[in-house]
Amino acid sequence: MKESGYFILTIITLFVITLAGAYFSPTFEEQKSFLEIFYLSGALLFIFSALVIFATIGFGSFAIYGAIFLAAVMGMYGIEGAVMVVGMTYFVWGSIFAMQVLLFYHHLKSATEWFKKRYTYRSFRREFKVFYPMLWVAYFFLEFIPSLLYREAFLRFIPSRVLEEMDEVLKA
Repeated sequence: MKESGYFILTIITLFVITLAGAYFSPTFEEQKSFLEIFYLSGALLFIFSALVIFATIGFGSFAIYGAIFLAAVMGMYGIEGAVMVVGMTYFVWGSIFAMQVLLFYHHLKSATEWFKKRYTYRSFRREFKVFYPMLWVAYFFLEFIPSLLYREAFLRFIPSRVLEEMDEVLKA
């Protein structure tokens, strides 16, 4: 933990020094150069952070592809485009994962097979933590709202039960 703290402090210090250089520069051209360095450093930090997050979750091959794609999008559309790509990737990937979890929760055999083919318990648990908010969004739109509209009883969603059942399925 101490090592990562020094690393974060170093990054923050570099950004502060760059901004100080922009603020105290005597000419507009020098200010512009420092601000360009600041934005470029932020963009590279964003791409590197996405790469590290995807690799940590367990998607090494996707991490490299994602970093290259983010760099291309950032080059064409700027940081707003890259943030939109990351957000949409999270939403789409999380929605698929959440729907499969809800199907597994309802004991569908196809969902169980889908998880057996693609996950170990460790990788499932990581993704479960990452997409935990999406589980509740999917539950709200796929279970709760339809049950209100059709006046039917709905199944309560208990995430800890999913982890327990998935432990049995994936470790077997």
